[in-house]
Amino acid sequence: MTTATTARPTRATLTVDGRALSYLDFGGTGRPLVALHGHLSEGSSFTALAAALGPEWRVIAPDQRGHGDSDRAPEYTRAGYLSDLLALLDRLGIDRAVFLGHSLGAINACHLAAERPELVEALINVDTAADLPDHGASPLSFVLGFPYTAPTREELAAACGPLAAVLGPVLRPLSDGTGWRLPFHPQDTVDSENLVHGDHWKQWLATDCPALLVHGLRSQVLPADQALAMAARRPRTAYRALDADHFVQQADPEGFAAEVRAFLAAL
Repeated sequence: MTTATTARPTRATLTVDGRALSYLDFGGTGRPLVALHGHLSEGSSFTALAAALGPEWRVIAPDQRGHGDSDRAPEYTRAGYLSDLLALLDRLGIDRAVFLGHSLGAINACHLAAERPELVEALINVDTAADLPDHGASPLSFVLGFPYTAPTREELAAACGPLAAVLGPVLRPLSDGTGWRLPFHPQDTVDSENLVHGDHWKQWLATDCPALLVHGLRSQVLPADQALAMAARRPRTAYRALDADHFVQQADPEGFAAEVRAFLAAL
């Protein structure tokens, strides 16, 4: 496996509609792969994958609007997310790439492919259903109990309860030096999650570029029957299952990277 020394990204920022949009560029001269994270996450979650893919692939991982080092946005619609993504591609001079997405990121990648198929060489969907029914309260509504800021890192981490260990290392200092903030705003996260709910089959089936669906067999999001149907109904779509929950890349990073590498090698 390629060593982690190949995955030391450069962080850069562009301005979109007056907002900062931050991204990590893992560099190299390889073909571009744009990796889109899910809710409660950020671009750095793909550091291990970038290391595993090595110099053959230039991994670019934005902090999508309202996440990580990117500014909050006035809305979290699909059009808004895609507008940011198109601005990033323009900034980097990328006219065609592989798009990998997990959860929120997979929905955004799928919609981008449907609207701008000429930009998408291939799709990698990480454990995300084409149909995400709305069951009422957002599954992420628990974050509404988290404070967005606190005077110290320790206080803020402690207020995140069971997520303290996960969020503690990625908390951000406030720009004015008065305290610390979460890498997402709780209300923004719930608003964004609610807008992800719905039927995305049309977008999933809109293109026939090569695709990989990585399914966590213990997924809380993607039922097995739907995963198999997604692979069967869409042309040129490979299905791979791993013994993992929805957070496949964290639960089985080596297995996940191996499946992605094998798919990319066949392109």
